[in-house]
Amino acid sequence: MTKAFLDTCVLYPPILRDLLLGLADRGLYQPLWSESVAAEWLHTTARKGEPGAAEALTRMRARWPGAEVKAAEADWLDLPDPGDRHVLAGAIEGGAALLVTLNLRDFPRRSLAPHGLRAIPPDDFCMELWLAGRETVEAEVARVWPGLDGRPLRNALKKAELPRLGRALET
Repeated sequence: MTKAFLDTCVLYPPILRDLLLGLADRGLYQPLWSESVAAEWLHTTARKGEPGAAEALTRMRARWPGAEVKAAEADWLDLPDPGDRHVLAGAIEGGAALLVTLNLRDFPRRSLAPHGLRAIPPDDFCMELWLAGRETVEAEVARVWPGLDGRPLRNALKKAELPRLGRALET
């Protein structure tokens, strides 16, 4: 099963996190995150006023024990923003094949390839999962956005940073 490291930016907003973790719950991939990503996520949600983030993290830890990795020192990693080194270090430590992020420019291919990693936006990630198992992904989308189909579903997915998946499911 593919291991995918979740960057902070895909844990917030909650609707994107709910879909990604629901897909993991359905056995489509193994999620990973690090202590520092969790801390960054909790800080962001506190600043933006999202209630329930700490409880969501507790549920994640209970559902996927061992998914939260403790990243080693990351000063040796070469990234455009040194503040992102902890994310790459966590993905390496967890043995991830994918780094799911909205910030592709922060994780250039030349920096990830030596570690066997590929950065992928959540829309492309979900599309790959959908192409491999449409019914499972569509069932999870229906759970997260109950009662939506056609254009309203497409618009909801676009708002959640999943425009390609929205177009695919609109028909």
